[in-house]
Amino acid sequence: MSDAIKHECGIALIRLLKPLEYYKEKYGTAFYAINKMYLMMEKQHNRGQDGAGFASIKFDVTPGERYISRIRSNDAQPIQDIFSRINGRINTVFNESPDCINDVAQQKKKIPYLGELYMGHVRYGTFGGNSVENVHPFLRQNNWMHRNLIIAGNFNMTNTTELFNDLIDLGMHPKEKADTITVMEKIGHFLDDEVRKLYKSAKEKGLNKIEASPYIVENINLAKILRKSARDWDGGYTMAGLLGHGDSFVLRDPAGIRPAYYYKDDEVVIVASERPVIQTVFNVPFEKIHEIDPGHALLLRKSGQMTIAQIKEPLEKKACSFERIYFSRGSDAEIYQERKELGRLIMPDVLKAIGHDTENTVFSYIPNTAETSFYGMLEAAQDELNKQKNEAILKEKDSLTQQRLQEIQSLKIRTEKIAIKDVKLRTFITEDSSRDDLVAHVYDVTYGVVKPKDNLVIIDDSIVRGTTLKKSILTMLDRLHPEQIVVVSSAPQIRYPDCYGIDMARLEHLVAFQAAVELQKDRGNEKIIQEIYQKCKEQSSLKDSEVVNHVKDLYAPFSDKEISEKIAEIVGDSVSNSKVKIIFQTVDNLHKACPKNLGDWYFTGDYPTNGGNRVVNQAYINFYEGNPERAY
Repeated sequence: MSDAIKHECGIALIRLLKPLEYYKEKYGTAFYAINKMYLMMEKQHNRGQDGAGFASIKFDVTPGERYISRIRSNDAQPIQDIFSRINGRINTVFNESPDCINDVAQQKKKIPYLGELYMGHVRYGTFGGNSVENVHPFLRQNNWMHRNLIIAGNFNMTNTTELFNDLIDLGMHPKEKADTITVMEKIGHFLDDEVRKLYKSAKEKGLNKIEASPYIVENINLAKILRKSARDWDGGYTMAGLLGHGDSFVLRDPAGIRPAYYYKDDEVVIVASERPVIQTVFNVPFEKIHEIDPGHALLLRKSGQMTIAQIKEPLEKKACSFERIYFSRGSDAEIYQERKELGRLIMPDVLKAIGHDTENTVFSYIPNTAETSFYGMLEAAQDELNKQKNEAILKEKDSLTQQRLQEIQSLKIRTEKIAIKDVKLRTFITEDSSRDDLVAHVYDVTYGVVKPKDNLVIIDDSIVRGTTLKKSILTMLDRLHPEQIVVVSSAPQIRYPDCYGIDMARLEHLVAFQAAVELQKDRGNEKIIQEIYQKCKEQSSLKDSEVVNHVKDLYAPFSDKEISEKIAEIVGDSVSNSKVKIIFQTVDNLHKACPKNLGDWYFTGDYPTNGGNRVVNQAYINFYEGNPERAY
């Protein structure tokens, strides 16, 4: 993606089902799960680089001994920072107590991070700051083992304010309004309530206080706690939690917006945000890994029993399509084919744009996430060239010479690596004119491979703000003096903010929105811009279920082509040597390519939860009033 946007988070959970000695004997180390957690987090570092966190729980420790460990980092390389500190702690213990190097029981007793249950998290911040205090996992502490709660998630709630006020109504005093704290305190409230009821039940059965604890552990109902906690949640989420005594859960939102995959055998239970992570780290075949169903939770008891329970009534599945277009690693077997299909499906529009002149066209991509879509586009281009060759041979068959046949057969699709990102370049000057000049050089280009009569087709996976395209990429490509630059987006036009985890909160930052506003003004329809504002304001007092997305009215009069042409005008005004065209994927083709991930609200405005409509209307109100605040 040429525009840098922050997005997503990644979770990882490992539950060992055998004693630590088993892993020492089979794999040569009791730190088997710590090593695997490091790999799982590194394999998901694409999902978050603002911070990382790790937590572990030891089972069956003696009172007075530490059983919960947590470490977090917002270092420039947070995952490496965490595990270098963990490794340092392990080495310190080994240096101080050499006798425990081969004694697993002593290792468990003396080394903080060694246990049976592990959680990892990588974070991109979309709400709150980037201090270490905002890094997951979050810990809610208590002297009762089963009331300790550790939470980490990949999520964003649309109704954080409402949930925050609910906590106040319960008599709480939350320390901040961030959605992670709000969610944790909600779960914590019903966890406390469940423990109190079980303690009362234990007393009625004649159990003393010491006997009550194992009774609570045996009878605690995680599914019931989650049903009560999540009743009013509106958002996209995969939420993972650990209880101090060893129970754990991973809960997925009812529309399946945020991803979650799991694997279980007789040694481990694994959960991750991406399937290839489990495949690679544990050498597990594709078919053995399963998705947690929308609205369901994977529940793990301290005993090792695993169940899948429905927590909320599932909605129509609207899994985030951006996972397939961009966010998830392309090493997933399905995602790889889907990205190729996105490139293939957009090729007919590309051919129209270049007049089917493949001979005088250079194909390339914007590094590096669009590379797979580029391969799909390339295959479709090769099919077109083969068709052209066949037609030429059939047309000239009566007069075809050996030399002419060789000329036809020698035609190839021209592909080059054109755009090269200079990752070391930093725009350190803040004065506007100087900074813009530096931004224009973030990308460099390959000279000498594009001729003045050529079309230059370059594919990107999506165009969000268009800022980098305008200030850097097109400026650099224009120096090659092609006749025409065709920028292809394998995703449709991004018209609406996301409120489920991607940092696309402000409408005025979206180039498609800018284009629609300009088109309304071009046609003398500024009044519509104000009318939409009034409609959005009028709905502020309605229930979420009654709110409709009025921002759709801004786009209604225009075809996709008209908006694409206006976007080309906006981003191409710095280009002086070449014509610029912008081609976007259609929503229909997106669904054909990614049939299992139909979440498309950022393209269509069809939000999968009621809170989404309120968010988009508030984003419009903020735009109209010049308010830079987030809409959620």
